[in-house]
Amino acid sequence: MTMAAFLHDCPAPAKLNLFLHVTGRRPDGYHLLQSVFQLIDHGDTLHFDLRADARIVRTTDVPGVPEAQDLVVRALRALQAEYARRHGRLPPGIDVAIDKRLPMGGGLGGGSSDAATALMAANHLWQAGLTDAELMALGLPLGADIPFFLFGETAFAEGVGERLQAVDGPDVWYVVVEPGVSVPTVAIFTATDLTRDTKPITIADFPRGQTGSQDWIGFGKNDLQDVAARLFPPVAEAIDWLGRHGAARMTGSGACVFCAFSSEQEAERVRKQVPAGWKAWKARALPRHPMKTLLQINEL
Repeated sequence: MTMAAFLHDCPAPAKLNLFLHVTGRRPDGYHLLQSVFQLIDHGDTLHFDLRADARIVRTTDVPGVPEAQDLVVRALRALQAEYARRHGRLPPGIDVAIDKRLPMGGGLGGGSSDAATALMAANHLWQAGLTDAELMALGLPLGADIPFFLFGETAFAEGVGERLQAVDGPDVWYVVVEPGVSVPTVAIFTATDLTRDTKPITIADFPRGQTGSQDWIGFGKNDLQDVAARLFPPVAEAIDWLGRHGAARMTGSGACVFCAFSSEQEAERVRKQVPAGWKAWKARALPRHPMKTLLQINEL
């Protein structure tokens, strides 16, 4: 099989934390978490082209993110180095263009999702042959959310977010509000009033029920939400407004806030009422990462 020359229109979907508990802290300072991650059908799009040389080049500007610090570039370089270690030579370089839709500091995992999509794409383009587990191990030092996006389905997460078990997720529509602020993760995790001792649960505690069941709504909480709402008042305002239409919750360390609805029509009705000054959109829950389907098609 010859090596493919390009892979365009590669999806990098957002994730929501249906709940997020901080259960402790490791000696190295990393927080121990429990969460359920769910993919949604709204995100960034990436385009990859092989180069004649071995350089990794980001061909689009990402405001506020220098190329050398971009998780996509770092992930591609890490995989390129692993390829060289295994094969004794460098693979071709890659030009990568990123169409950004997900906000930075939104708690949607945008940078990590982009990096995971880059790892999947390059693994295919280079025919590197790494398994999902090997890609997850390669991505974890770059970002704790990267393994989830490579895992590619609704997951019960523990540890720092890298210990994943598949779980049945709700088949629902979400309204997501971007309240217009970027929340730095470090500001939340270093706050003195952050709750760090929530009692651990088991995967069996998460309500699953039938497809589309709303039993999980109201389950648990986001331990980071109160801190983010205190430090960033627009987050509190978004939670308050969206909470008038259902059980609203912040995702990740913020700033985005979401609420689940049983139908697209209901979600659209609420989205249209979002106050001016906030960006809002609707998205459906995804049972599987669309990049995996795309790669299967390309391998036929």
